Amino acid sequence: MPPVTTTLAPPPAKIPAVTAPPGRPRPRLQALDGLRLLAALMVCLYHYTGRGGTVSESWHQNPGQIFPTLHRAAVYGCLGVEFFFVISGFVICMSSWGRSLGDFFRSRVARLYPAYWVALVLVTAASVLLPAVVHPVRADEFLVNLTMLQQPMGVPRVLGVCWTLWVEVRFYALFALTVVLPGVTYRRVVLFCSVWTLATVLSTAAGGPWTELVVMPEYAPYFIGGLALYLVHRFGSRPLSWGIVACSWILGMRLTTEGLWHHGSPRNPYVAMAVITLAFAAVAAVAAGWTRRATWSWLTTAGALTYPFYLVHEHLGWFVIRVLHRGWGVPPWATLALTILSMLGLAWLIHRFVEAPFGPRLKTALKGSPQARHPV
Repeated sequence: MPPVTTTLAPPPAKIPAVTAPPGRPRPRLQALDGLRLLAALMVCLYHYTGRGGTVSESWHQNPGQIFPTLHRAAVYGCLGVEFFFVISGFVICMSSWGRSLGDFFRSRVARLYPAYWVALVLVTAASVLLPAVVHPVRADEFLVNLTMLQQPMGVPRVLGVCWTLWVEVRFYALFALTVVLPGVTYRRVVLFCSVWTLATVLSTAAGGPWTELVVMPEYAPYFIGGLALYLVHRFGSRPLSWGIVACSWILGMRLTTEGLWHHGSPRNPYVAMAVITLAFAAVAAVAAGWTRRATWSWLTTAGALTYPFYLVHEHLGWFVIRVLHRGWGVPPWATLALTILSMLGLAWLIHRFVEAPFGPRLKTALKGSPQARHPV
């Protein structure tokens, strides 16, 4: 989920372009798993206590009135999405190294779709049982949602959070076609980051729906920062890598403060900048190896729960809040705790009985038979 010059020249010959430097271990980065769950919980608290709308109907009043202190912090939970994107840049660069385009495609499909399909079914079922929480979609709209292409098709989303998946898919496509296809190297990742940063600035200045669709100027700096931080992790502290990180952090803070006014609740721009800074700093700590002692097994479990939890927590969580608080009269804080725990429990079930068994099978099925891969 980098000794070098400050030019775009290839790394020195003694450091292979597609392998880690000799002697540098590549264990699972469990601290990164913990950061992923932290980002998901930030978004969860925002959806439960930091905003109005449908969740206010579930609580029967604005959550800011029920949780006044928590609400003031939870309004910044929406920035957990940007935190996710920094982590995603790091993880995608790490997981694509040494892989072919086909391997990259299969790994992404097997990772994203099984849990996503189950979440669609669960939320659709909930929409039938309690339409006040989420409105059911038509059959054709549901089928388009299965492809994860509902946004460009103009189809209503079943999962409110899936807009971030469309952002991720576009990032995967850009990175796959320009870096993974020719082969991931230090130089290609640096060039990709540099060109994307320039395109982001130009797109912000010029505007236009097509450039915004492809370049994604409002999200690009977070992915770019994550990519550069993985170069720091793999190749050590090179000035060029850290320079890309610094530039991405600066642009990310600007985009964050500019976008605060689109979320409806008043926010302090300095607090928002602090949250973004902490997000970059947390992933930088992993990149620099400062968290290598964080090897607790529960962090691996936290990482496994993150994606399914993120998918189901919003609409199904509103459903649970409505039932517990309005239907059964459970006190607010108990309702909040039980809702989060129930969503984590559901995420574990999805991981254990869907992702773990069917993800590898889907990945194998996408490879096809040798005859299919090499037709006569």
